Amino acid sequence: MKKLFSILMTTVLVFTIGGCAPRENTNQAPQGTDNNQTEEPTAQEQRTLQDIKVGFSQMENNGPWRIAETNSVRGEADKRGVQLVYTDAQSDTAKQVSDVEDLIAQGVDYIILAPREYEGLAPALESAKEAGIPVILIDREAKGDYLTLVVSDFIWEGQQAGVLLAEKTGGKANIVELSGTAGSSVAIDRANGFADTIKEYPDMKIISSQSADFSRAEGQKVMENIIQAKGKDITAVYAHNDEMAIGAIQALKAAGMEPGKDVIVISIDGQKDALKSIISGELFASIECSPFFGPIAFDIIERHLAGEAVEKKIINLDRIFTAENAEEFVDTAY
Repeated sequence: MKKLFSILMTTVLVFTIGGCAPRENTNQAPQGTDNNQTEEPTAQEQRTLQDIKVGFSQMENNGPWRIAETNSVRGEADKRGVQLVYTDAQSDTAKQVSDVEDLIAQGVDYIILAPREYEGLAPALESAKEAGIPVILIDREAKGDYLTLVVSDFIWEGQQAGVLLAEKTGGKANIVELSGTAGSSVAIDRANGFADTIKEYPDMKIISSQSADFSRAEGQKVMENIIQAKGKDITAVYAHNDEMAIGAIQALKAAGMEPGKDVIVISIDGQKDALKSIISGELFASIECSPFFGPIAFDIIERHLAGEAVEKKIINLDRIFTAENAEEFVDTAY
């Protein structure tokens, strides 16, 4: 009996240890990701990317960055043989909500969404949730439930702009801020990151802050009006994207002010025209914000189809472009 009891206890111990031992994790999170993961999807018939229909709701397609993003998603869908339904909201939040509802009505299996506004897209996410369709947010956050969010670190971008501008100006500047789309998460974060950074420099002040909606033409128009009001008090411009910065540079030159000397201009995105402007000496620096979301978006869908857990938030790792490296990257920029 003692021998039998000993054998039974040994057997129980083996199974107990085996049941508690963690499995080796072969799915390492990419560098720069938030490791808070969504729950694994419920078991389903094994499907591939070629078996499903994916909707892509783009907020607009009217600038180099957005065009590059659209081409990245559509090109990757073609490359992988995915049936893609594409919509363009044309800078209209209400239309984008309607676009998402139309994608749902068409029976898409996943939605890739580049939201125009944070609050404004909440009804679209609610509709997708009710329909049981996973949503992948790219480049901006929106209010509601979604599978994952893939973005750059907008606060970091604003912080880097503040640090670089402080170094360039010796911590003394009268700054015009050209902000992006009002109410968008990217505009809010880039503004906050910059403002929090320059608080450490009492002689750096934002003397005017206005939205130019991420547009080159609007950036030029808004800058022209600010120049009329503030004139030569302006010593620096912080633009939330390259398009507005280039518009501001045009306005400064038209007013007889020399960008790069009279006024230091810094921006975010890292597009080809911005790198050319850095090389010419008119733009001081640009912090990268990659628009190439296609590969990672379809990787996420593929993982989800396979039943793998997906990170709730994935952060892109971006670079800083200055006169020291702009020529190196200008030919490969979008």
